[in-house]
Amino acid sequence: MSIPTLSPQVTVTRPGRPGMAFVPGGEFMMGSNHHYREEAPAHLAEVGGFWIDLWPVTNALFRQFVDETGHVTQAEIAPDPAQYPGADPALLVPASVVFVKPKGRVDMRNFLNWWAFVPGADWRHPTGPGSTIDGMEDHPVVHIGIEDATAFAAWAGKELPTEAEWEFAARGGLDQAEYAWGEVFEPDGAPMANTWQGQFPYDNLLTDGYETTSPVGTYPANGWGVYDMIGNVWEWTVDWYAAGHHKPAQESCCSGADARTARERSYDPAVALPIPRKVIKGGSYLCAPNYCRRYRPAARMAQAVDTSTCHLGFRCIVREP
Repeated sequence: MSIPTLSPQVTVTRPGRPGMAFVPGGEFMMGSNHHYREEAPAHLAEVGGFWIDLWPVTNALFRQFVDETGHVTQAEIAPDPAQYPGADPALLVPASVVFVKPKGRVDMRNFLNWWAFVPGADWRHPTGPGSTIDGMEDHPVVHIGIEDATAFAAWAGKELPTEAEWEFAARGGLDQAEYAWGEVFEPDGAPMANTWQGQFPYDNLLTDGYETTSPVGTYPANGWGVYDMIGNVWEWTVDWYAAGHHKPAQESCCSGADARTARERSYDPAVALPIPRKVIKGGSYLCAPNYCRRYRPAARMAQAVDTSTCHLGFRCIVREP
């Protein structure tokens, strides 16, 4: 498979942090008015300079964190029955959400036709008991909850990005471009990210060679020198989800940490869901042209804070003092 090499749009020379790239602050047009409703309205946003991990946190690095801290992930802990009154006790076991490819066409209105709540699925066992990450040390870690990502970031002396920081980093200096690499999804017919080719959820043509996750850094870096911002795995941000870029979530009398706190609290209370949700960004290996065209910097999704999945990971940042 021949993949073109992108020329960086912006070159920044600074003393480096190993495994991270520096993203200078600036203004950019955040969101989109041309795709899913939750991406609108497109609006001017501004972020300060920060360092960002070159790629999503890998299985190898997450294993080091677990070995040193003894951390147990959300997927490995049985839910507290007190938090789920009336729930079937059979479901209150350590588990995570796993994609199960159907054998043929299914009703696309029902996501349960391809998603399953699998007891025993976790970061070490991505498809459930008996599965393994052997040989996948350089793949993104998955089945990571927001508490796990936050704990890792604290251990590493880093933080999770805001939605605006994540999107600015993903754009790589190409303000308002459709994709992280420009306006064409597959320039010269070459895949630029790990996504689904074919008819989701039953027919994956594997044009890019990957059924699930791919090793980090497989595809070209964007203009900031950052890899895998699009496809492969969704990534957590700290922002609470709102069903659109509403002004209360973007405007504040405050600055710095106070402004970030205000944004994080501004989720949509009108959404009748019992579990708070955070914004995830970037799309994954399950995003397809016929379903979930969210392999774009502007795209966003809501993710319940009590749930992990087989296509959800994270990366960290360090903000400039």
